[in-house]
Amino acid sequence: MTSHHPEQHGDALPGPSAPPPALPATLPVTDRTRHRRLREQGSLDRADLEAVLDAGFVCHLGVVVDGHPMVVPTVYGRDDTHLYLHGSVAGRSLAADPGAPVCVTVTHIDGLVLARSVFEHGVSYRSAMIHGVPRVVTDPEEKLRGLRLLTEHATPGQWDYARRPSRKELAATTLLALSLAEASVKIAAGPPDDGAGPDAARGTWAGNLPLTATWGTPVPDPLLPPGIEPPRHIAERSGTRLG
Repeated sequence: MTSHHPEQHGDALPGPSAPPPALPATLPVTDRTRHRRLREQGSLDRADLEAVLDAGFVCHLGVVVDGHPMVVPTVYGRDDTHLYLHGSVAGRSLAADPGAPVCVTVTHIDGLVLARSVFEHGVSYRSAMIHGVPRVVTDPEEKLRGLRLLTEHATPGQWDYARRPSRKELAATTLLALSLAEASVKIAAGPPDDGAGPDAARGTWAGNLPLTATWGTPVPDPLLPPGIEPPRHIAERSGTRLG
């Protein structure tokens, strides 16, 4: 691959000039992250937060734009301290109000909890909420690094396989950085709660109905010339589980 852009060469991409300090292993409890309901499902372990983030690649960004709330699905990537995500809508809002807070959520549905009574039905899930004031990434080196994290998070190996962004493409891309300092995690798993209650005598089936998502077989672009096979890092994901 030939390029006249310096960001296209080499594997080592520098990040911000002053890396932020490491975040504590325990998530802080704030008014926004306090678990008020179903506290037993909450976790303060940062490792659980990272596991939820690593299991997916699409988040929902909640932001107020021109006085109206919007929730926008978008892709993301992360390092140890920040979530990087596409955010043109939020970028517009931040231009008008640089201190506007946002909320980012990531949720994985692992199945249904089917109890003996409808009241006890539930969902097996893993979820995370990240709160904070994002910043629009303007430094070209950090933007390139953030886009690499985002790309590799969704498809490991793709950054070095595909053409990397040109300067013009970088300028046209809005990338947000949101600190992972303030976040909450909830994980719900296990059988129904009414197995020892009066409804157990009904003889009604109860249990869990798992839900899994797997990658399918790569489908080539109709305009792809014959003989170009998917690279190994894409082909080997076929049949593997997401999350």
